[in-house]
Amino acid sequence: MANSKSAKLRVTLVRSPTGKIGKHRDTVRGLGLRRLHHTVELADTREIRGMINKVNYLVRVEEL
Repeated sequence: MANSKSAKLRVTLVRSPTGKIGKHRDTVRGLGLRRLHHTVELADTREIRGMINKVNYLVRVEEL
């Protein structure tokens, strides 16, 4: 995790959350991901990293 204020992560939904654990579906929505291959840029914080870690099997992450 970078300490700079401008540290960003690019998160892309690569697998469908349909049929997965309810909390995982909620986490995907909480990250702002709405449909397959949708990409969002998020701040690199401990909270966001924790959410990504929870649904790591559904998303692809790139550091910017």
